[in-house]
Formats: sequence, structure tokens, C-alpha cells
Amino acid sequence: MNNADLAETLVSDHAMSKADARKVVDGLLAAIVLAASKGDEVSLAGFGKFKVKDSPAREGRNPSTGETIPIAASKKLTFVPAKAVKDALNG
Repeated sequence: MNNADLAETLVSDHAMSKADARKVVDGLLAAIVLAASKGDEVSLAGFGKFKVKDSPAREGRNPSTGETIPIAASKKLTFVPAKAVKDALNG
């Protein structure tokens, strides 16, 4: 499922125009990205939490040569599903 599919679901379930549904989907995703870029956690009740985690700098290896290479510190966006989502996935 992609952004257009999500928008189409809104159109069929909530009698919205395609343009309005697309704006809702794009706005929701933009709000999540904005909050994550600030380091905030986004919690959607019954769905899950988006969290920003720091990944420290470390050393890696080039698999072709075995040479040690530095890997810079970075931030990762993680998702932790709510219990209801886990239960739906696992039957």
C-alpha cells in the first residue's frame, strides 16, 4: 500500500474528494517527519510509536578488502507497533 492507496481508502470510507484525501495523507506524513526531525516521539493510539534513536559512530569493514572503515553517527527512525497491531499481525 502506498500514499495513493491510503488516499483512495479515505475516499471510499469517508466520502472525500481524491484531492482532499491526498492532502490529508500528505499532511499526516509531513507532521510525522517534522516531529521526528525535532527528535520528538509520535504516538498514535492503537497503532504505534515512531521514535528517533541515536546510532553511535562505529567501525565497519569493507567486505571486499577487509579494510576497517569508520561509520559516522546517525539518527534512525524506528517504529514500535501497538499491541493491537501486533495481535492483528499474529492472528
